Amino acid sequence: MAPFQKEKPLHSILAGTTAGAIEAFATYPTEFVKTRSQFDGKRESPITIIRETLKTKGVFGLYSGCTALIVGNAAKAGVRFVTYDHFKHLLADSEGKVSAPRSLLAGLGAGMMEAIFAVTPSETIKTKLIDDAKRPNPQYRGLLHGTASIVRQEGIQGIYRGLFPVMMRQGANSAVRFTTYSTLKQFVLGAARPGQTLPTTITFGIGAIAGLVTVYTTMPLDVIKTRMQSLGARAQYKNSFHCAYRIFTEEGVFRFWTGTTPRLTRLVLSGGITFTVYENMIRLIGRIAGTET
Repeated sequence: MAPFQKEKPLHSILAGTTAGAIEAFATYPTEFVKTRSQFDGKRESPITIIRETLKTKGVFGLYSGCTALIVGNAAKAGVRFVTYDHFKHLLADSEGKVSAPRSLLAGLGAGMMEAIFAVTPSETIKTKLIDDAKRPNPQYRGLLHGTASIVRQEGIQGIYRGLFPVMMRQGANSAVRFTTYSTLKQFVLGAARPGQTLPTTITFGIGAIAGLVTVYTTMPLDVIKTRMQSLGARAQYKNSFHCAYRIFTEEGVFRFWTGTTPRLTRLVLSGGITFTVYENMIRLIGRIAGTET
């Protein structure tokens, strides 16, 4: 296993936020469909949601709440890569190597940090905007108005609904994704020539596999998160555990995997897009700064 080389925090922030913003915009329609399918009430297939949205709202309807996710995703990616690099640096052994269990721990820590500082507010706002958009007369007029309205009506805690499931989901997301990605990358690099840079297609493929593995292990947490952040959550659920209990007893265990297909599509794509953009941005920034090795 090759020694871990810590990236400079500023480089990680720039590369991570760029990767996050590009990934969010490119994959947002799948996020929209996934979120819509997870609300309580009538079950709708992804195709039905897409067809009805295009019919009533047009193409832009598939991007309801997109701005919140782009801003949040950029911030999330920046926090994720900086904290992950930091935790890996702290957990590296005397030779600078990071074992798979330690990589898992670093990913878990990074996920917790991003949940608190970036994901929960942006996800809550995005979910409420999507939930509101399906009403006959939406009350929110975009990101800024929606955010101001939520804070005015519910206080700052209004944008921190579902913090616990978000922390659990993001921790698991990062732990599983980064561990899978790092393990596969080290395996491929082990068969490559010393100093050889992985082709973009290989990086994309490794990232896509990491996204695939992540989906099925974290889907129940994602469903609970969406329910807790919906407009009617305060009236329906006492807390995340009560939400999980009601879903299980009233809708069945398979309801926890609602939205798997669009989320799987997004995470497979996002894994490839995010890591590919990040790695290329790091190299580009390194060349510009004259620090590329």
